[in-house]
Amino acid sequence: MSMAKKTDPPPAQHIADSHGLIRVHGASENNLKDVSIEIPKRRLTVFTGVSGSGKSSLVFDTIAAESQRLINETYSAFVQGFMPTLARPEVDVLEGLTTAIIVDQQRMGSDPRSTVGTATDANAMLRILFSRLGRPHIGPPTAYSFNTASVRASGGITVERGTKKTVKATYSRTGGMCVRCEGRGTVSDIDLTQLYDDSKSLNEGALTIPGYSMDGWYGRIFGGCGFFDPDKPIRRFTKKELHDLLHKEPTKIKVDGINLTYEGLIPKIQKSMLAKDIEALQPHIRAFVERAMTFTVCPECDGTRLSEGARSSKIEKVSIADACAMQISDLAEWVRGLDEPSVAPLLTALQHTLESFVEIGLGYLSLDRPSGTLSGGEAQRVKMIRHLGSSLTDVTYVFDEPTTGLHPHDISRMNDLLLRLRDKGNTVLVVEHKPQTIAIADHVVDLGPGAGTAGGTVCFEGTVEGLRSGDTITGRHLDDRAAVKETVRKPTGTLEVRGATAHNLRNVDVGIPLGVLCVVTGVAGSGKSSLVHGSIPAGEGVVSVDQGAIRGSRRSNPATYTGLLDPIRKAFAKVNGVKPALFSANSEGACPTCNGAGVVYTDLAMMAGVATTCEECEGKRYQAAVLEYHLGGRDISEVLAMSVSEAEEFFGAGEASTPAAHRILGRLADVGLGYLSLGQPLTTLSGGERQRLKLATHMGEKGGVYVLDEPTTGLHLADVEQLLGLLDRLVDAGKSVIVVEHHPAVMAHADWIIDLGPGAGHDGGRIVFEGTPADLVAARSTLTGEHLADYVGA
Repeated sequence: MSMAKKTDPPPAQHIADSHGLIRVHGASENNLKDVSIEIPKRRLTVFTGVSGSGKSSLVFDTIAAESQRLINETYSAFVQGFMPTLARPEVDVLEGLTTAIIVDQQRMGSDPRSTVGTATDANAMLRILFSRLGRPHIGPPTAYSFNTASVRASGGITVERGTKKTVKATYSRTGGMCVRCEGRGTVSDIDLTQLYDDSKSLNEGALTIPGYSMDGWYGRIFGGCGFFDPDKPIRRFTKKELHDLLHKEPTKIKVDGINLTYEGLIPKIQKSMLAKDIEALQPHIRAFVERAMTFTVCPECDGTRLSEGARSSKIEKVSIADACAMQISDLAEWVRGLDEPSVAPLLTALQHTLESFVEIGLGYLSLDRPSGTLSGGEAQRVKMIRHLGSSLTDVTYVFDEPTTGLHPHDISRMNDLLLRLRDKGNTVLVVEHKPQTIAIADHVVDLGPGAGTAGGTVCFEGTVEGLRSGDTITGRHLDDRAAVKETVRKPTGTLEVRGATAHNLRNVDVGIPLGVLCVVTGVAGSGKSSLVHGSIPAGEGVVSVDQGAIRGSRRSNPATYTGLLDPIRKAFAKVNGVKPALFSANSEGACPTCNGAGVVYTDLAMMAGVATTCEECEGKRYQAAVLEYHLGGRDISEVLAMSVSEAEEFFGAGEASTPAAHRILGRLADVGLGYLSLGQPLTTLSGGERQRLKLATHMGEKGGVYVLDEPTTGLHLADVEQLLGLLDRLVDAGKSVIVVEHHPAVMAHADWIIDLGPGAGHDGGRIVFEGTPADLVAARSTLTGEHLADYVGA
């Protein structure tokens, strides 16, 4: 056992003297203001501060980024040519760095072929196991892989025996992929009723595909192609006419003397809409795609993704498909029961991996779970698994809010894992807001005092006790405790859920109250999201804000993402009598030298590329002529450099008064993003900022029911109070707010709590409590009740 477990860590300066330091001097990345700090090695350091204070800029964009860049530089220039190019962070000196392993909350790829098993090597080990022990024996490990198709080929080898001659040889690569669904587990189809109304003719507006109007080019093509009568209702089309409308391959036609290409509706929308990343589509087109595409379980493999041969091979009556479908905690028990000396090392390794899932609180998952469906917190914990058994020491592990998505009951388990990594001789750097995890730190670095331009400085360095007694925002709020609501709102109605069985839900019957703040809670994997997202019908009147990633290039910013730039461009255009497109850096107004990017990227072939500020526009992104146009005395680049708070005041009155822009800015301020600049690239926002940006955007939608998935993600203790105020305003405005949340302050503030459990996976899926927060605290009958009672001091 390490000494760190037996005694309190020595003061920070003694740690530094005896164990070495990571020295950072003059860090200026993003909003950091010439930050200089010294971080003790082989200790657990927690970085705190309000959202946007500079924590990620210091930990991820400076320390971890430079470590990775230096490692990449150890490879040859040829190898570096195949690696991502990393720019040197804005910092004067970085000393004492060790290899950094980043365990962040980036969602795992949503590739339909990626599962929990393939992402962690558990599937690879299972495939080897079945290729050795499975009966009937069907071939090598690839025969059990749904990512490998069966391939047969022939070739020639030359053998010399006295005289030269060529001997034909055949080889095969046997894969386990289901032929029908190509290893995806689902087959897709297009719902034709979403493409057209067959009771109408084309000229009567039968087509319901966004953008397919008969008034423009499509009208000319469909009306003049000659393949069908545009005045005949589609339901009266012959088989050939319907085939030509839907499936005809690209065909050259001439309409009114103009050469055009006709193509059937289905191949056309597959190329223009369905082949693209759905997150990158405009909202109305995305909604159409989600309506038009139907996915059903593959009838050939029953969703297992595997060929019949792979499913027929079994170990003790269990196929590899059965094994992957088991809850991981059950699979670990099954593997423990296998006794076969010939594969003993493999069984040991597989058992260790599976038990790591259980230990990290993910035993409720299954290996066939698509990796794209994991939450950010779950994805981060899955990534941790490969590091738990690592023999590496003196590594710097960097974590981004590892407690995200964890019930208070599970946080102590995560704390143990962080301490174990430290006790192996590693440096552990954690960006975190939860007091439970801040409490275990050997060293704390608090950034602030505010966010954005008001942050970027070190407000405190030292022990947790020092932070607690210090006069920083984090120190003052560290021991905050919310009181349970004395009086709660009365519901205006009830959303009845009957017989819910999605995922692990066990025939759940529950009434979700409307017109109040209802919090759904329970340990990770207890069935919260299954109940809320699986039982509340999405559609008109329901605004769902989940933790899905915001997609955006470095050209995307809060102004473009929220739609704020549209009314701003129109206001500039109206005052100056010119086209709105001039005020888009992605359109006519773009600086021709940098194409509106503000920076010029120089490709240095095998060396790291360099980004330099554009000399023509000085980083403003617009042509000089565009900047001659003003609104309220400001040009468009000056407006985009404003913070949300400044812009809200600017567009609220006077010559620049623009009600449409002012409304959007008010929503951004409501969710605590007043410090963000309008033109700040989305790629520089923290996870919490992106989540709240999405919430602000959805607040503009007309809906009576708001469903929020852990809105406190990335929020500092001081910001939670502002979020609660926002939720109250939504309810007081007549909305129903349903929140999936673990944060005790949100639970205490609820009008009604629905608690699921008692455990995770098949140990959960039941309602263990319904009632007010006060009743939950008084009963102490569930894990949530116990933790909430401790939190409020009951």
